[in-house]
Amino acid sequence: MLRDDPQVSISALVAAAGDRLTPTERRIAEAVLQDPALLAFGTVSTLADHVGTSRPSIVRFAHKLGFSGYTQLRESLRSGLSQQLFRPSDRIRQDDTTGSPARSALTEALSGVFDAIDGDQLSKLAAPIIRADTVWIISGETSRAGAHALLSGLSIVRPSVRLVEEHSTGVDLAGAGRRDAAVVIDFFRYRRHAIRSARMLAELGVEIVTITDSPLSPLAALTDTWCELRIPAVGPLDSSLPAVAMAELLVAQVAHELHDEATDRIDRIEELWERTETFLPQDR
Repeated sequence: MLRDDPQVSISALVAAAGDRLTPTERRIAEAVLQDPALLAFGTVSTLADHVGTSRPSIVRFAHKLGFSGYTQLRESLRSGLSQQLFRPSDRIRQDDTTGSPARSALTEALSGVFDAIDGDQLSKLAAPIIRADTVWIISGETSRAGAHALLSGLSIVRPSVRLVEEHSTGVDLAGAGRRDAAVVIDFFRYRRHAIRSARMLAELGVEIVTITDSPLSPLAALTDTWCELRIPAVGPLDSSLPAVAMAELLVAQVAHELHDEATDRIDRIEELWERTETFLPQDR
């Protein structure tokens, strides 16, 4: 039976599994109980390397505790941990995440971006952006780099793209309507501004596209057009890499599908850049 309590105690789950755990699974349990950050902030690979076992063993351990997989187990533990464990300073105290562990985490996270757009998922995410009169972009702190990459790229290939700033949300969204779309990017711990703005736009009939990190995210409930990214910790902070990578893939998809419209717009922008001498002359 799959777990649906986001604040279930990992120690209670391990105790309930009891004698059903194999020796390897017991070693995994001991490592996680001793240092919950290994699971809350790590990937399958980093936890497997720490314990000295395989990735499938980690996944089987998650199944044994009643979860659909590692991601659901990790999100459950994240929700149940004390808030202070997510302070950047406490991540520094927990472990060293530089070097090989960071490389492994980023590699797996980038692979997860491509998993998230498997099949026609990227086209589904891009469709509302293509047909919208105006595209509104909303983000949390961790996803801000991705939001700016999306703003920069989309503004080049299509008109009317707006980044909603927290201090001016009311003014920014005053003209939003049913023919618009919003791309909302936010990850755990979920910024209050991002959630409230997304809900406001949904109530106005704006089509929502969500990039988040879990089916348990409050943003996932707002739309069927969403994707799940894995966000690793690199040093004390959550990585911006997955959000930026997804933003660039979305821009590429929108440009591909708009094609002639995007090409004409880029040519007009290039002409204006030349006339205003935007860039330094290039000696070739």
